[in-house]
Amino acid sequence: MNLLSQLTTSFQNSFQTDPLLICSPGRVNLIGEHTDYNEGFVLPAAIDKAIYLAVGPRSDNELHFVAHDLNKTYQGSLSNLIPTNTWADYLLGVASQFRLAGHEFSGFNCVFGGTIPMGSGLSSSAALENGVGFAINELFGLGLDRIALVKLSQRAENEFVGAKVGIMDMFASMMGKADHVIKLDCRSLEYTYAPLQMDGISIVLCDSRVKHSLVASEYNTRRSECEAGVRFLQKFYPEIKSLRDVTMPMLDKHLRDADPLLYRRCAYVVQENQRLLDGVAALEANDVATFGQLMYGSHEGLSKWYEVSCPELDILVDIARKQEGVLGARMMGGGFGGCTINLVREEALNAFTDLIIKQYKAQTGKDTYLHVCKIQNGTSIVSKAAGVNK
Repeated sequence: MNLLSQLTTSFQNSFQTDPLLICSPGRVNLIGEHTDYNEGFVLPAAIDKAIYLAVGPRSDNELHFVAHDLNKTYQGSLSNLIPTNTWADYLLGVASQFRLAGHEFSGFNCVFGGTIPMGSGLSSSAALENGVGFAINELFGLGLDRIALVKLSQRAENEFVGAKVGIMDMFASMMGKADHVIKLDCRSLEYTYAPLQMDGISIVLCDSRVKHSLVASEYNTRRSECEAGVRFLQKFYPEIKSLRDVTMPMLDKHLRDADPLLYRRCAYVVQENQRLLDGVAALEANDVATFGQLMYGSHEGLSKWYEVSCPELDILVDIARKQEGVLGARMMGGGFGGCTINLVREEALNAFTDLIIKQYKAQTGKDTYLHVCKIQNGTSIVSKAAGVNK
């Protein structure tokens, strides 16, 4: 029985009705990491690893959730939306944001599970939040557009869960388009789709099997460091609003000697924005080789300047760099674990798989799991009721 069938059956058994089925994908980001909350650029895409939700309305204010993969349940009420410090907060936070925005709706039932490897940096939390927001909007006919739902998901994670994440994860999951990447300006939310011309090249994720939690990691610290760098530079350049407005000459002149740590953090972000713009130009010229080299530069910055990598991620990238047929590799996501993203020529895929599994095990004692991804559409309805496609 596949996952959708399992979720449908679980929902029917629990609530004696057919569910609305929703698919909310994870995301990869080809380049542009930790730039989103600095009002920079990102280049993500939705992938065929997703959270699936079976949902239905209730006539009371109660909330009944089933985390299928965890075999855990939650029961609560819309009248008592407070953090629990558990997985339920990702659903409760979204419901809370709808209420805070003045939207009236009743309780609902939700059974969810997924194919996104948890803790792998593929944004399972954003996918779940988007799925819940999309579900509430559909179930109760609230009429919010996709951008409004993206912003709502981000506020849920920022204010309810407590992770000060940027908007990229939610945006990519909600707004993804099959066979395209999204060039997103995180300041204006202006975006364009670019066809992903990678014939004969696979997007391969290598899972370090090192789990991370953005709430417990130094993610919020990095954001604070960037904000501190901006405040320092504003003494010399009052017009600066974020690191998006900063140049390397500004940093070299004022921050390099005054605060070497903040300099490294800010310099990485400024350089990463430029790498992304150079990378888009390379993709538009169908120059994937140049794009791959920019990915290696991105990892170097994340590891040495921004210091959000870990030994296992560095080892995965080092192995990939030495393998013929690999065009580029870097860590992806918040850091401190999760996956690397690799561009691998299809004829080299088998050799790459064998080598990275063996060498990673030899160097770390850990296993790695590889996921070959395809780019798909963003959050969407699978069926209005079990077995009815839309």
